[in-house]
Amino acid sequence: MSMSTPGPERVPSTVKVDKTSGQGKPPAGAKKASSAAKPGGSRPGGAKGKGRKPVTPVKVAGSRNWGPIAVAGVVVLIAVGIIGYGVYAAAKSSNEAGTPWQERAASIDGIVNFRENNSDASIAARNHKSGVLTYKTSPPVGGDHNPRWENCMGDVYTQPIPNEHAVHSLEHGAVWLTYKQGMPEDQVAKLKSKVEGQPYTFMSPIANLDKNVSLQAWGYQLKVDTVDDTRIDEFIKSLRQNATVEPQAVCSNGVTVTGTTPQDS
Repeated sequence: MSMSTPGPERVPSTVKVDKTSGQGKPPAGAKKASSAAKPGGSRPGGAKGKGRKPVTPVKVAGSRNWGPIAVAGVVVLIAVGIIGYGVYAAAKSSNEAGTPWQERAASIDGIVNFRENNSDASIAARNHKSGVLTYKTSPPVGGDHNPRWENCMGDVYTQPIPNEHAVHSLEHGAVWLTYKQGMPEDQVAKLKSKVEGQPYTFMSPIANLDKNVSLQAWGYQLKVDTVDDTRIDEFIKSLRQNATVEPQAVCSNGVTVTGTTPQDS
């Protein structure tokens, strides 16, 4: 029997098993490994969307809150109004300041300028005299007067005061506000508010006054029917201190005398 010559050594071929082995079942852990190799698993999007490219969220513009905008607009309008009024008031004040007080006084309807008409030289007299004196106007607006003046630093007298002291106060630049004696208290209170605390002003009642209110400055007079007449404020503003014929004279350190008899000493 002949013997075959031994051939080269045969090497067993290697069989690659993919996913299945044996009876076609996947090896243990293969499914798990496969899932790990493919993030997200076989379902679209994977678990919780892991492994997919993140989607940029779309911003949806909400409705605008107009409340703060409206409030800001109102604030701006108010500010503009305040500034505008300030400019107007400053301009008006500047115009008034640039107008001579005599012109402002002359523009007051009903005012009587005894300086201008020079109807009686006695009104311009400025001598110091004692005792009771006679005046051409009632209340008086100028003339000879007592050496002592009535205090006129916003003083309010509830009883009549001597004309002789009051006229001296007018010489110093004060405005004397008088009213008909017996006027209701609420009306007197309105006049009081215009005088009290105002230097170079004073007020007192006068019996049998022909108008409810009469205002006096040196050489000027204005009579009105009601305490609410706006000319009262105009008179005080235009003539207080301006109508003085004795500049720098004071309204304090005088006398506080009521009645009709002047205090000579």
